[in-house]
Amino acid sequence: MTSPSNYSTAPVSEFLLICFPNYQSWQHWLSLPLSLLFLLAMGANATLLITIWLEASLHEPMYYLLSLLSLLDIVLCLTVIPKVLAIFWFDLRSISFSACFLQMFIMNSFLPMESCTFMVMAYDRYVAICHPLRYPSIITDQFVAKASVFIVIRNALLLSPVPILTAQLHYCGKNVIENCICANLSVSRLSCDNFTLNRIYQFVVVWTLLGSDFILIFLSYTFILRAVLRFKDEGAAAKALSTCGSHFILILFFSTILLVVVLTNVARKSVPMDIPILLNVLHHLIPPALNPIVYGFRTKELKQGCQKLLRWGL
Repeated sequence: MTSPSNYSTAPVSEFLLICFPNYQSWQHWLSLPLSLLFLLAMGANATLLITIWLEASLHEPMYYLLSLLSLLDIVLCLTVIPKVLAIFWFDLRSISFSACFLQMFIMNSFLPMESCTFMVMAYDRYVAICHPLRYPSIITDQFVAKASVFIVIRNALLLSPVPILTAQLHYCGKNVIENCICANLSVSRLSCDNFTLNRIYQFVVVWTLLGSDFILIFLSYTFILRAVLRFKDEGAAAKALSTCGSHFILILFFSTILLVVVLTNVARKSVPMDIPILLNVLHHLIPPALNPIVYGFRTKELKQGCQKLLRWGL
């Protein structure tokens, strides 16, 4: 294991993750709720995917988009949470150089993929409510396939320079990352080089992608609200508002906690470093646990398919 000494000049081959540097006793208390949330996230998303796969009536564009969101949630959870729990339970703090930057790539690219998926789902609801007669001709399986390819390629290509630039920095000895995960800034601060370009690129690209996604999401739900308020059928209006309202609240939660994470990192001198570390971990866990419940199991058809799956399993 590479020594965590700050004065070594040997090249770094692995890093040491130090969760909550000021309050390491928190780890034992946090491991139980984090484990339960992890099991909930994995179980709910796996159940949603299996239900959609087995139930022929759910082979529709809207449910394919839900499947994509669940896949992204599962990958994000598996990338971050098992390593965090391994640190909490077994004190396995070391992470190899390549594994660290792979984790960084997945975190940096998959979070914008989720926001882009939210945007496509908002457009799906906009067409369904504002242009119901044109919905079958616009939101097709081909549309979902093209949207999925766009979501993956856009974010993978634009965010891949972040871990590449960070990996090319010169790490000349210090290898202790004061974080539970290989966040870009936490790792870059260990280098002996200037990482200003890396920091500016991440800031500009990530906020351009997330900002454009959330603007389009906001516009979609604004048009949906205007259309719903014109409905003469109060029952249909209430159903549309209930569905879209829960979706919008979840998206707002996703964006708010992300903004809090960024702001606490910016104001790290006035905020204890353990708070942004905890928020960063929770941001990779709470949305994946809530997404299948809010988006999926509130849908009547999916709820019935899940009940059928549970009866079949029993």
